[in-house]
Amino acid sequence: MTVVADVKLRWNRVAQRLRAELGEDLYTSWFARMELEEFEQGRLIVSVPTRFLKSWIETHYVSKLHKISEAELGRHDTIHVRVRMRGGVPQRAALPDEHAQQAAPQAGAAPQPQPPAIAQAQAVATADRGPQLDPNQNFETFVVGSSNQLAHAAMCRVADAAPGAAVSFNPLFVHAGSGLGKTHLLSAVAHRVREKRPDRRVMFLTAERFMINFVMALRQRDTLAFKDQFAAADVLLIDDFQFLQGKTMQQEFCNAFNGLVDSRRQVIVAADVPPAQLDSIDQRMRSRLMGGLVVDIDMPDIETRRRILQSRYETMQKRDPSVIIPGEVLEFIANRVTGTGRELEGAMNRIAAYQQFNNAAVTLDLASLVLRDMQASPDGSRIKIDDIQKIVGRHFNVGRTDLLSPRRARSVVVPRQIGMYLAKKMTARSLPEIGRRFGGRDHSTVLHAVRKIEDQIKTDDRLAREVALLIRLVEQG
Repeated sequence: MTVVADVKLRWNRVAQRLRAELGEDLYTSWFARMELEEFEQGRLIVSVPTRFLKSWIETHYVSKLHKISEAELGRHDTIHVRVRMRGGVPQRAALPDEHAQQAAPQAGAAPQPQPPAIAQAQAVATADRGPQLDPNQNFETFVVGSSNQLAHAAMCRVADAAPGAAVSFNPLFVHAGSGLGKTHLLSAVAHRVREKRPDRRVMFLTAERFMINFVMALRQRDTLAFKDQFAAADVLLIDDFQFLQGKTMQQEFCNAFNGLVDSRRQVIVAADVPPAQLDSIDQRMRSRLMGGLVVDIDMPDIETRRRILQSRYETMQKRDPSVIIPGEVLEFIANRVTGTGRELEGAMNRIAAYQQFNNAAVTLDLASLVLRDMQASPDGSRIKIDDIQKIVGRHFNVGRTDLLSPRRARSVVVPRQIGMYLAKKMTARSLPEIGRRFGGRDHSTVLHAVRKIEDQIKTDDRLAREVALLIRLVEQG
């Protein structure tokens, strides 16, 4: 058997394992048309027929694909998903690419069956005009501080506006890193409007859900119903807008957006980056987004962190009164963890879990031990990606130009992945921005690097010590 034939045989086993783990429906929808292009020198290249499929796989399944392919093909550092040239042999379960003509079924063809999970999710979204809202994400539970007070005030103004009144901020665009409260504020607006104005139609969904629903509408040849959903909305809230991909997807959103704004109905958009940095979005759409009010949410200051911890602790005690965390420990967390609200809550949960599992009183020494791997910089905002790149490059004797280059040699790939990991853990920068600062890479590449280093430091003591040393070097400047 030749080497090529052997690789193809092992790739078939990768496909079989994907089918077994994901189920027939999801596999058919997302992987049935994936083909192996190349596997050599620690690099796996696969191809799919459309950019939509490429984006979806990179965003949702690249980690699983990497894990399964390594088990069957052997160790490799990177996976590249390419879009195949047109003219390949068509296979089943075709999904639309950026051109609606290609996506639409041929005349007389029977509609393709939907994956049950996606069909069910779409039905729920349609019936409820959006995903089920978290009852705890409302204005009452949102902790306001200097870092988010403008975004909070703008959201309150929009939520409390009377029907038919002049729209103050339209569109309203909120941007911030993950975990800083964008989704919380969107949910709070939806709750407030539905509570005070139950006659108003609120639609709240993510960019990914928008794409899924549009794909399903094309496959069912029912795009008019899809358009009517948005045309009937009084308030449209879109989360994770940076993930909107494809010319046709963007055109459909632009049409819905323009129709609502022109008819003086409210649109609120949230993303990781400001409109000007949405490189994958059409310039006209970016311009329209910048025509409204654009506000950002910054990292919480020390006083806001204290209030977040106190709020989360009160909620925790209502659920379980046996959890006792002294005020001095909460103050320690507020000073030790200078990241997002999620990180603060995660730190508190770790301490509470350690107390319960070990039946030990919570002290400063215990908190210091439990949180020893969390950021201790008194000012996390001072850490810059450039500093991280310089220190990582010097430690591994790799030039900054190599870190940012397309080179895939292991001597470059590992330092680059560690640099991306440190940038994600030690700065407030979003995945897309980190990718741009590391040579214009996609956010999914950064996510893969972060997850890979996270997994490896759990089992590789040498790497864990190396990463800990780099963290200290970066914090010391």
